[in-house]
This record gives sequence, structure tokens and C-alpha cells, in this order.
Amino acid sequence: MPLSDFIPEEGQHRIAQAITQAERRTSGEICVHVTPHCPGEVMAAAEATFNRLQLYRTQRRNAVLIYVAYTDRRLAILGDQGIHEAVPQGYWNDVVATLAKRLHARRPVDGLCEAIDTIGKRLHEFFPADRHNINELSNEVTYED
Repeated sequence: MPLSDFIPEEGQHRIAQAITQAERRTSGEICVHVTPHCPGEVMAAAEATFNRLQLYRTQRRNAVLIYVAYTDRRLAILGDQGIHEAVPQGYWNDVVATLAKRLHARRPVDGLCEAIDTIGKRLHEFFPADRHNINELSNEVTYED
């Protein structure tokens, strides 16, 4: 099943733009990864994806992964070491719950853009953008089937 069956091409562009906007406020990096199926426990799958995509390679260890397994209706948000030390787990649970509502309502693009904006605001608190801010990761949605 291609990504466009879950997120149309125009929606993928909206998500990339939302990431670009959010990252203008922070040195943090946001990645959205979509897959139809989640092999095993969702946090373990998100962590394996985080490592496979090498999101830990950011200079300040401040990348965030939004992991969505849409057919299995599973999702997780995982922050790297720098973020994990600054943002409590309960915060991610609230973002996951809001995103889950949008996905359930079949509004994945709106939900992902809202989650990205919320995460960007939170990252700005702990990792504000500075004059050395560079985009270390692609803003495009990553996908595997």
C-alpha cells in the first residue's frame, strides 16, 4: 500500500511545510515516519525506526520522531536523549492522544500538522533557534511498507 493511500501527495507537502515552520523556532528536528504495520510493541518499533533513520545524529541530540502505523492504528512519539531529559513523558502522551483523535476522525494531515506545531512550540522552550540553526534532517515524510 503506497503512502499516498494514507496521506495524499498534497498532504505530504503540508506536513513538510509544517515541519519547516516548526523548526524555524527551534534547533530541534522533527521527523514523521509512516508505515502500515507495527511489528510488535509500538515504542520498540518507534525506537528501531529512530535508530534506522539515524535521528540520533543531530548535534544537540534533540530530534523527535512521530511514528504512525496506520493500518494497525498504533502511534508513538519518541524524543532523543536531549529532549528526553527536558520534556516529561506525560507531555508526549497528551500529543499522542490528540493526534489519535484526528487519525480516528480520518484527518491524518490535520492531526500531524497540529502535533508538529505543538512539538515545535515545546522544543522552542528548551531548544530555541539561534544564528547557527541548520536543518539537520529532511522534512519529508518517511515511509516504509
